[in-house]
Amino acid sequence: MTRSVPLIGASLVLAVTQVLAVDVEEKEKEKEKEKESPWSTTAGLGFVNTSGNTNTETLVFKFDTAYEIEKWKHEAHFETLKASADDVSTADRKLLTAQSNYKFRPRDYFYGNISYEDDKFSGFEYQVKLSLGYGRKLIVTDRHKLDAEIGPGYRNFKVDDAPDSEDEALLRLAGKYKWIISDYSEFTQDLIGDFGELQDELRSVTGLRTSIYESLALRLTYTVRYLDKVPVGNENYDRTTSITLDYTF
Repeated sequence: MTRSVPLIGASLVLAVTQVLAVDVEEKEKEKEKEKESPWSTTAGLGFVNTSGNTNTETLVFKFDTAYEIEKWKHEAHFETLKASADDVSTADRKLLTAQSNYKFRPRDYFYGNISYEDDKFSGFEYQVKLSLGYGRKLIVTDRHKLDAEIGPGYRNFKVDDAPDSEDEALLRLAGKYKWIISDYSEFTQDLIGDFGELQDELRSVTGLRTSIYESLALRLTYTVRYLDKVPVGNENYDRTTSITLDYTF
């Protein structure tokens, strides 16, 4: 009987160890399934409120989603910016973009891109752009990625208080760079140019993202937009700096 006690104890330890091993293995499989998911979605929110001599409120919301499987990749981005000072609106902008890529070689793909922008303080009621073209992955490493795109497109826009909208053909050029600084931070730089007979537009979006805890991260974004021709009373340059708290799911 005395000898059987250690045997029983050893058997219990072995059984517990096996259960724990199975549990760890199942968790690892769950993590692998999560990594293999074709979906990637991030929502970001930023809010600033000041009171006293000047009462201001600023709200920034951003939403990004991507779906990638085999040769296809679909991406969508939505952002809105609202600001007011002493109950008077000073900014009201909405931007929606979507793009689909079809990879026909490891580094080469065709793309289709559409964007819609509604900025109440730009002098335009709206701007819609469509583009189809060719893209190539110029740099593909563990830490650095660089894509370049070129293609013809179409733009339709309406100036505030104008009787009719206008449209034109355009040439779209784009460069998208990503630098994985570490396991917790990354730097991105997008440059997009739309060149037409009636209007040229350049847009630069610089981003720095740092993880805080698991699915939470802070994102700093600096956007510069240049229009060579703008309605009377509007500036050629628009600059926006935003800080958002991102949640990835």
